[in-house]
Amino acid sequence: MFKDITLGQYYPADSVLHRLDPRTKLMGTLIFIIMLFVANSWQAFCLVTAGLVILILLSRVPFSFMVRGLRGIILLLLFAGAFNLFLTPGKSIWHYGIFNITYEGLKNAVLMTVRMVLLIIGTSLMTLTTTPNQLTDGLEKGLRFLTYLKVPVHEIAMMMSIALRFIPILAEETDKIMKAQMARGADFESGNIIRRAKAMVPILVPLFVSAFRRANDLALAMEARCYNGGSGRTKMKPLKYARRDGISYLFMALFLAAVILMSRFMV
Repeated sequence: MFKDITLGQYYPADSVLHRLDPRTKLMGTLIFIIMLFVANSWQAFCLVTAGLVILILLSRVPFSFMVRGLRGIILLLLFAGAFNLFLTPGKSIWHYGIFNITYEGLKNAVLMTVRMVLLIIGTSLMTLTTTPNQLTDGLEKGLRFLTYLKVPVHEIAMMMSIALRFIPILAEETDKIMKAQMARGADFESGNIIRRAKAMVPILVPLFVSAFRRANDLALAMEARCYNGGSGRTKMKPLKYARRDGISYLFMALFLAAVILMSRFMV
């Protein structure tokens, strides 16, 4: 399960999305999230899905690799869908005992599931086409105006970059610990949910120890290199917008306007 996590991983390829400025991709991800929560009709969701499919094709990232990250949230999707399906009041279409499915509940369950699937794939697309260093530079330069409000933009960008970089590392470490425990006779598959939760304790302790050790090693390495934050630092590769970034912003604005219009007039 842990090896299926794609968030934070980078897939090297030569594509239009890989060559875009990281600020453009960050803004595109933000607009994509806004579109997902603005859309409330099947026409709008079809348009958002079609746009995401086009981006995946342009990224040259294998679709099977991208949807692999959905395996880890199947239980969350089922829980969210069931929660909306059975607990939303409205016009009843099926009733049995304490279970009651309404038309509004069925609609909310489908929309919530689709939103979560598209959200995971869309955010994964950004990290798969952007290196952690590019993300750091993009966040720092894109949010530079907040420095006038005394917001530590560089430190926030660095923490987010390190967190994204550590996600696949900790996932791999968890997989190694689980295999080591299973070789010693540990059972993580049988039993009820409480027993499975107790079986995870021998994994969490060495995982936390490993995470703190990696964090300490990283802090010592940064200190040994006299790292002092973003004050007075220069960039080896300064970020500059290109023509493709301007075209991307134009398409983003048109897409957002189309989704808003469809959600308002095609409900």
